[in-house]
Amino acid sequence: MTVSREFLAGLPKAELHVHHVGSASPRIVAALAARHPESPVPADPAELAKYFQFTDFAKFIEIYLTVVDLVKTPDDVRLLTYEIAREMAGQNLRYAELTCTPYMSVVRGIAAEAFCEAIEDARIAAEKEFGVVLRWIFDIPGEAGLPGADGTLELALKNRPEGLVGFGLGGPEIGVPRPQFQPHFEAAIAAGLHSVPHAGETTGPETIWDAIRVLKAERIGHGTSTMQDPALVDYLGEHRIPLEVSPTSNIATRAVSSYDEHPLRAMVEAGLVVTINSDDPPMFGTDLTNEYVVATELLDLDEAGVGELAKTAVRVSFAEDSVKNALLAEIDEYVAKA
Repeated sequence: MTVSREFLAGLPKAELHVHHVGSASPRIVAALAARHPESPVPADPAELAKYFQFTDFAKFIEIYLTVVDLVKTPDDVRLLTYEIAREMAGQNLRYAELTCTPYMSVVRGIAAEAFCEAIEDARIAAEKEFGVVLRWIFDIPGEAGLPGADGTLELALKNRPEGLVGFGLGGPEIGVPRPQFQPHFEAAIAAGLHSVPHAGETTGPETIWDAIRVLKAERIGHGTSTMQDPALVDYLGEHRIPLEVSPTSNIATRAVSSYDEHPLRAMVEAGLVVTINSDDPPMFGTDLTNEYVVATELLDLDEAGVGELAKTAVRVSFAEDSVKNALLAEIDEYVAKA
């Protein structure tokens, strides 16, 4: 890699695919676990590192849900959100679309209105104190099926927080067909929200086609299996539908066996629009800066190429033009000084 880690760490960044609970670092999880000692999640950061080890996507989901169980009160939601923003600022993130799964908190006893108030309070404080602009994507937890979809849509429409920009679909793909959620996405889109489902991470290209054709996806979360279908590659390229790529996540969940076999380079060489993201960074032992290190090596980028990659995330974000323009200018200035 010809680009230094120091350059990548200092690069002003935007992130479009990063999960709320999945961004809880060992420091944050330990603070939450200390509040709730009845949890199986250890409060010691060293033990947490071992706890976060998993063998496949199913085991990851199991561990993830135990961390979700730590978020029991609106104060927990606020703490989690605010501290995530603090850590984002440490990586020079300027803008992030944070994927929240409010249904999982509501079924655990947090009132929908209180959840939204907590994330909004943290969002406003984070922008003022850390200079990080946060926006929300509310996603359906796929494992919760139609009840989860109904609850997520109702919450998004009836308790819509000011920072909400998108409607997504996460969780397991296998055994969770995308077409069943078509009415929910249609209603969300009609209400002015952007469609950003996960697709093609642990399943094949047909899941991505479903996301496009049935859920009217504007971006694809992961899209790891895209290159298996030349017609899909052509469609994504022609319609400029971005892929939210998270290399280390794909390795950790065994969606891809190694960095050498990751399709990122093939995606870029095919002319697809890609953004670099960290997904659930502490659980995968990574952060956004590290994902840029990986991408820089896989794509053999120089500083100008890295700058273009960073600007792509800004351009395809759902940020207001004023936020986009300021961040694009900041990236240009940073690269020019390199």
